[in-house]
Amino acid sequence: MVSIEVRGAYVDFPIFDAKTRSLKKQVLGKVGGKIGTDAKVPIIEALRDITLSLDEGDRVGLVGHNGAGKSTLLRLLSGIYEPTRGSTRVVGRIAPVFDLGVGLDPEVSGHENILIRGLFLGMSRRQMEKRVNDIAEFTELGDYLSMPLRTYSAGMRVRLALGVVTTIDPEILILDEGLGAIDAAFLAKARERLVELARRAGVLVFASHADELLRELCTTALWMDEGRIRAHGALDEVLAAYHA
Repeated sequence: MVSIEVRGAYVDFPIFDAKTRSLKKQVLGKVGGKIGTDAKVPIIEALRDITLSLDEGDRVGLVGHNGAGKSTLLRLLSGIYEPTRGSTRVVGRIAPVFDLGVGLDPEVSGHENILIRGLFLGMSRRQMEKRVNDIAEFTELGDYLSMPLRTYSAGMRVRLALGVVTTIDPEILILDEGLGAIDAAFLAKARERLVELARRAGVLVFASHADELLRELCTTALWMDEGRIRAHGALDEVLAAYHA
């Protein structure tokens, strides 16, 4: 059984700039000094006192304005960020999908990038080789799949990345919406596969500003505000509170 447990988690970022002191000077300039304890170094509390429990079958949508902490929370759940205080415990294989371009190599072909992206998401080479034809058909990129990725438009890159992402079998899917570069017709096609992907996942956490897509993929929602959880409950109830 897959699960995510977060207890009283904080994520803090110390800000070192020209007006304070560099990290190197902070360490070397004072014997026995502790990084981040100097009051001259501002601390950004990106997440504050996050407590969350998710189990098999949960489908959670993250809502909140830009800078509210949604992406930071996704990275905490994925293990990219460690909590400064508190704890996180994850049982199950995580497939983090934040930036659809991550894991793609501009100098190799679309076909090669299908394999690379799949490996990046935790799939085996054999698993990806079985999926190549289906991905190629879905992307509608044709002969472009034999060309280097650097020749692709932004929309074509998103098509390729979505083709790979929507064929994986994740236990825990951490998804940050990044569909803006593709045309409306292909977006409708991609949504069908995203819905199927969400159904295959044991747990889904999906950050989005699109209420319609949240309603397709999620059953509950979590409202982030200034790094805290403002509300967590039934999807429509949380969306109504957030928009109000």
